[in-house]
Amino acid sequence: MAPTTPDLAQGIPFDRLTEGEPFLGHVGEKEVIVVRRGDELFAIDALCSHYHANLAGGLVVDDTIRCPMHHACFNLRTGVVLRAPALDPVACWRVERLEDRIFVREKLPATPRVAPTSRGKVPASVVIVGGGAAGIAAAATLRREGYENAITLISADDTAPYDRPNLSKDYLAGTAPEEWMPLRSAKFYARNKIDLMLGARATQLDAGRKQLSLADGREIPFDALLLATGADSVRVSIPGAAPDYVCYLRTFADCRAIVAKLGGARQVVILGASFIGLEAAVSLRARGIAVHVVGREPVPMERVLGPQLGQFLKQLHESHGVVFHLGTTITGVDNRTVHLGDGTSLEADFVIAGVGARPSVDLAEKAGLTTDNAVPVDEHLQTRAPGIYAAGDIAQWPDPVSGDRIRVEHWVVAQRQGEVAARNMLGAGETFAAVPFFWSQHYDVAINYVGHATRWDEIEVSGDLTARDCAVTYRRAGRTLAVATVSRDRFNLEMEAALESSQSQSLD
Repeated sequence: MAPTTPDLAQGIPFDRLTEGEPFLGHVGEKEVIVVRRGDELFAIDALCSHYHANLAGGLVVDDTIRCPMHHACFNLRTGVVLRAPALDPVACWRVERLEDRIFVREKLPATPRVAPTSRGKVPASVVIVGGGAAGIAAAATLRREGYENAITLISADDTAPYDRPNLSKDYLAGTAPEEWMPLRSAKFYARNKIDLMLGARATQLDAGRKQLSLADGREIPFDALLLATGADSVRVSIPGAAPDYVCYLRTFADCRAIVAKLGGARQVVILGASFIGLEAAVSLRARGIAVHVVGREPVPMERVLGPQLGQFLKQLHESHGVVFHLGTTITGVDNRTVHLGDGTSLEADFVIAGVGARPSVDLAEKAGLTTDNAVPVDEHLQTRAPGIYAAGDIAQWPDPVSGDRIRVEHWVVAQRQGEVAARNMLGAGETFAAVPFFWSQHYDVAINYVGHATRWDEIEVSGDLTARDCAVTYRRAGRTLAVATVSRDRFNLEMEAALESSQSQSLD
């Protein structure tokens, strides 16, 4: 199909560009956006390197552009990734202005890596414990920043780092093949000299001697270390249930086990009206499987999203055939009959339990680095032990927006913390200031959530939930803590920038 956007190689009038607004065109068969900032012009590939959303709908902040889908951030001058979830840069193009017209010429070479300089002592070796979002982000960032010494990435998982959010979404639905799931190829680890140790479990951390012990007896010394051990599914005990009757959805192996059961399945019960539980419901309905969701709360996701958005989600799922049993739980299983506390009995081929996750802090706890089932870190993500950092589901950091110390189990937060921790290992002294962000997909409705609100005294709904076009703002004592949006991606980006500005004022 021929492009329908302006041909930037043939030129466009300069006055068609609005300050700070991406302009979409094409060069050959490639979509390209042009951005004007004052007298400067930038041109980069139009598609985000994460899920290929069009950056033309994104937000320009200073010399950066943010993706409207999942908030990845790129440098307009270099195309370099500045923030997850994107992993790779986008290409830059040369722009030329001739009188009152601008032309996009050839693609520019990629920005070369620059070795870290003037940042203080560079660690002789880095060990990363955890092969999830934070771990792989840290390893990739170290290499991107020019770090050349040894990197060891230790993962208890038997699979190389993969796209975990897709487990409950497209992969479970059967629309994402297995080859899409790895975040990086085997060639990436070899090319970047990252020693990836799979199926390896760290059992002891000696912070003073800077040595890590593995279950197989190996001892690994380090100069700097990142704890990114993530979280594990909360396990449930259901009377009468066979060991393989209750499934969990945390790892790739978990998801494969569920998919293997789906061939002859007709009906599944999901315990827990959580994001994982509801996204699993979407995926199973896409396969034509009947779904019953059992949850203790009266409204799904009310503690996270509030009653208005929670009720909207319930009605959305019901319109796709999901049946809810709320205010109750599973009390037992008899063969393939699931019994609920309210007296209801349901036939089910198996149960998927999505009742939460517990931070994996055993290693940190034995090293004396935990408090209240989390690993406290400072604004640079360093623990109380020099040279040891923590990121992801286990890390509890000071949040300037709410004034609380918070721990957040979001994929993008984990990635961004991995990036910041890596740079701080190299002496950057960077404060972790990214506002938390997550997204959740429910059929054709995406919810984008920016900020963090565990407690609020006011919820404002702007727009029309029934029309699937709204913003939900969560406030405490008059201060905006978080915003969830449906079909308002650009506004969600603007609120992220506003919360960052509020945060930076708190840090001054």
